[in-house]
Formats: sequence, structure tokens, C-alpha cells
Amino acid sequence: MSNADGSNGPGSGFGSDPGRDDPGRNNVWRSGGGFEARPHAYDPYTQPELFRGVAARRMFAFLIDLIVLAIPVILAYVFIAVFGVITLGLGWMLFWLVSPLSVIWALVYYGMTIGGPASATLGMRALDLQLRTWYGAPGYFVLGACHAVLFWVSISFLSPLVLLVGLFNARRRLLHDFVLGTVIINASAQDAAYGPVRTF
Repeated sequence: MSNADGSNGPGSGFGSDPGRDDPGRNNVWRSGGGFEARPHAYDPYTQPELFRGVAARRMFAFLIDLIVLAIPVILAYVFIAVFGVITLGLGWMLFWLVSPLSVIWALVYYGMTIGGPASATLGMRALDLQLRTWYGAPGYFVLGACHAVLFWVSISFLSPLVLLVGLFNARRRLLHDFVLGTVIINASAQDAAYGPVRTF
């Protein structure tokens, strides 16, 4: 269905990517615009293929991302341990740096991957998932970093049982998705519906 000006609206169904014309889609550092009361771009009832299997694959994507994040941290610990032996214990004083640097590394990882052209972390890409805002725009750096922070805060204070929220809504959104206005969809279904997203 077309709007009065002949263009396809963000909730008009297949044929146009609802986030393709967003002016900030290639900018990983900022949003494509200010907050507006916009309708949901993806309907789980008319477009069920966008959400099919998302909950289970999202869990496996998280495990992959956890491994990706852990590898450089483990290497850092090993390096400092060996360096400490060589320096007769002096190098072990660097161990305190690993924790804050791990947090920074995680924020940069989620920010750059979700804010990148694929709008997905490496784990999400491996499981054919993609993050979008509720109105269809791709992710950006700050959104990706905040998405990671609120996820860890939610499971830390409310226990991992908070993840069950995703089983009680059609879009399979978790608590931090509702807070940030994000939704996770099947990337291949998105491409089939609206065409592949340009990465340049």
C-alpha cells in the first residue's frame, strides 16, 4: 500500500525496506533522527517469517558473541601472567587493568557490530539475525552499546528468568528491547521481503 505521495510507508508490508531511507543508516555513531511516535514496521501476524525461530537462535548467537568477547580477555590474562614471570612479578600489577578494559572492549564490540552495515553482532550474523528499531531503522553505535548494557543489567538484577519475557510477546522482544525500542528479526526474511541491505 502506498501513502498519498506514492511512497511505501514503514508499515506497508513487503516491497520496501522501512529503514533503507533513514538518513543515519550509514552512520554508526548516531541515530537517524530524534524520537518520534512511529508505528511498528514489522507485524508478527502478517510477517511471521521475520520472527520464526528468533528466540532460540538469539540464545546461540549470544553464546557465540560471548566466545568472541572472551578470547582477547583470556589472551590478555595469559600475556600478563607470562610477563609477570619474566619481570619477576612486576608485570602482574597489570592484572587490575583487565576488568575495566574488558567492559570497554564489550561496549566497543556491540556498538561497532550493531552499528555496522549488517546491524548485527558476529553471533547474530552467524545465526541469520539482525537488529532493527521498532520503526525499521538499522542499529547505530550508541544503541548497540546500550543494548548490551541493559541486557546485562536486566539479567543481573532480575535474574536470567527475565528472558522468559520473550516467550510472551509475538515479536519475541526481551525487556531491554522494550526499553530501547528494538526488535530482532530474521535477516534472510528481511532481505527476501525488502531486498538486501546495502553495505556501502
